[in-house]
Amino acid sequence: MVRRIGQGIAVALLFDFVVFLGTRLDALPSDIVLNARLLIGLAGLTATWLLLNLLPVSAWLATWSTRLNPAALATAYRMFLQPHLGWLKVVIILLLADLSLLIAPAAGRLKALEFTVALGLAIAIGFLGTGIFRSYFSNYLLNATVKTGTKTSSELLILIRLLTNIGIIVVTAIIFAQTHDINLFGLVASLGIGGLAVAFAAQKVLEQLLGGVVIYLDRPFVVDDYIGLADGTFGRVESIGIRSTKIRTSGKGTVTVVPNNALTQANIENFTDAKKVISLFNLTFYRTIPSEERALIRQVILDSTQDIFGIDSRSTSVSFRNLTLANQQEVTEAQISFFILGTSAVSLDLRRQLLDIANQKITQQLKQFGIAFHCEAPTIYVDSPMTI
Repeated sequence: MVRRIGQGIAVALLFDFVVFLGTRLDALPSDIVLNARLLIGLAGLTATWLLLNLLPVSAWLATWSTRLNPAALATAYRMFLQPHLGWLKVVIILLLADLSLLIAPAAGRLKALEFTVALGLAIAIGFLGTGIFRSYFSNYLLNATVKTGTKTSSELLILIRLLTNIGIIVVTAIIFAQTHDINLFGLVASLGIGGLAVAFAAQKVLEQLLGGVVIYLDRPFVVDDYIGLADGTFGRVESIGIRSTKIRTSGKGTVTVVPNNALTQANIENFTDAKKVISLFNLTFYRTIPSEERALIRQVILDSTQDIFGIDSRSTSVSFRNLTLANQQEVTEAQISFFILGTSAVSLDLRRQLLDIANQKITQQLKQFGIAFHCEAPTIYVDSPMTI
């Protein structure tokens, strides 16, 4: 306790000495004034350093965070700010030193010293900002991703961390350049020719990177979705990277790596979360139907549903069987199976209405060919998940 009091008295005396010198500078020659201002700045910097080490800054921050919100702020302080108190002290010291040098009259040595201190301040702010974000990324963002169960690619998390760190550094550099009259944008523009050459050489890589951004924003598929491409590739999406997407092909089990820019221009069929509705439509003919007429009936049914959007015409099936009624009459029964594809109740209901219209069309065409029949039961709809 006595030691703390003695150190505090020493710091107070040092500040009094700095103030005393400041009040006596007007009576000194200009060269001596400049050197004296440098000494005052160093003395003030030393006093600030001693003051920050004497005062329990970390204890004060912890106490304030506990008083405001014992749970949230205390946890945030412990996770994000406490590991970087060293850089925080450096930023405060350099900030006070820079402000002191800015207040002093502009001189050659002082300007050079202020530029050096400001550059160190910008670097310290960059380290402090990236360190705080690294703690936030490791302690909060990753845990939140795991808890929510979001299927987020590791490449995307790496990209977010990289872009955020670059953003912190760029913003700090822009602020430093603007406060010191450095034409940063002119410097970047002067490098435009070299940048264009690099961009032209890396055109394909840039296209793939932009394709990855488009996939992340548009989300035509996510990890673990089953997709099919126009070239016949079909499988489960294993990862969506910055440059390419990996697909585990069904059957062979091999991994197909597809550039992201190719996926943004390709027709992608996503089978995940899709479901099919099986529509059963029974027709009973008043006589036995020979094979020639069965082929005609099958063709009429396929033609009637060929152009209906949402009906998988490739899966449409027509099966015939001969039955003997109670009065010993031989008849033929046809069971028609349609497959309606959709992802929402609204789209499925609309396609059911279109299918009812197709059934009416089938009935009319068969009657035109003189084929008599009747429907023993209404159309039956059976919901079932899509089988991959």
